[in-house]
Amino acid sequence: MISLFRSRNGLRYYLFRGIGLSILLVLGIFGEGAWQVYHTGSQPLPGHIRADAALVLGAAAWDKRPSPIFRERINHAITLYQSHRVEKIVFTGGTPKKGYMTEAEVGRRYALKQGIPAHNILFENTSRNTYENIRNIRPILRAEGIGSIIIVSDPYHLARALEIASDLDIEAYISATPTTRFDQSKEKNKFLLQESYALFLYRIGKWSENFWDWLTMSKTEDE
Repeated sequence: MISLFRSRNGLRYYLFRGIGLSILLVLGIFGEGAWQVYHTGSQPLPGHIRADAALVLGAAAWDKRPSPIFRERINHAITLYQSHRVEKIVFTGGTPKKGYMTEAEVGRRYALKQGIPAHNILFENTSRNTYENIRNIRPILRAEGIGSIIIVSDPYHLARALEIASDLDIEAYISATPTTRFDQSKEKNKFLLQESYALFLYRIGKWSENFWDWLTMSKTEDE
């Protein structure tokens, strides 16, 4: 086995070197993503930023009640609304189980109870993940003339959400919830790793799709 690495000639040497470089590349991409997840989540919303609406990313709901995570996101969006930094609140998220109220409906119900006028609350209730959360509200934003949003979620969730919004040509800013159940060290590190991995997979999928589009376009042009 050692001779494989000592020899600088032959297919096996280049094969192992290629594998080694690929591993380093993957680790580099993952590490850069982890840093972005951490850095983005720690950035406060600049004081001068205003937007047309706050987008509350969906989270678990317990029947008709928001989970603690979801409740913190809703409360933060309400704070942005009450401080006149947004004019509307948008809720997004479906339900994992038939017959239960959707996450978006739970969020809307909670906001109404907190005194937010119904005409300033928008929602879509079909999405099942972060990408769909943002993609599915685009028609609603266009129909309502909303040109900019502030995405509200837990700190480490925001890097991926912001990149998705950018890829979908949505003018977006981010504002992390000031409190989160992921404050404890163990949960915090776990969430950081989960979101870093999710961002890594999202980017790989996006780059693969772009490469395939380029490849098929090149083939078409050659023909």
